[in-house]
Amino acid sequence: MDFEAAKALCRTFPGCTEDIKWGCDAVFSVGLKMFAVSRHEAPANGISFKVDDERFLELTDRPGIIPAPYLARAKWVYVEKASALSDQEAHALLRRSYELVFAKLTKKLQREIGEQA
Repeated sequence: MDFEAAKALCRTFPGCTEDIKWGCDAVFSVGLKMFAVSRHEAPANGISFKVDDERFLELTDRPGIIPAPYLARAKWVYVEKASALSDQEAHALLRRSYELVFAKLTKKLQREIGEQA
């Protein structure tokens, strides 16, 4: 998994916004709700994102993936080693994180984002 490519992918999702929080983290959001977090400055050395409840334990059992600090209770994982996921799997998981957060937005906001895409 290339962390910089993962950040670039996040930027392509409809309605995605990126801002810096906590002084050094790039936060990717849709409808003001976070779906991924990584270091702002290159090279990024990890990335956190939301996963399906049923995938959380499976993913955190892998070497290089841990429960995300402060966000594990919401089923977020932190990929600390690039070798833990292939680029293809990482892209699918980031897309799913976006979808999980997007699905929690109001229908009105979902429509507005869809119209902008």
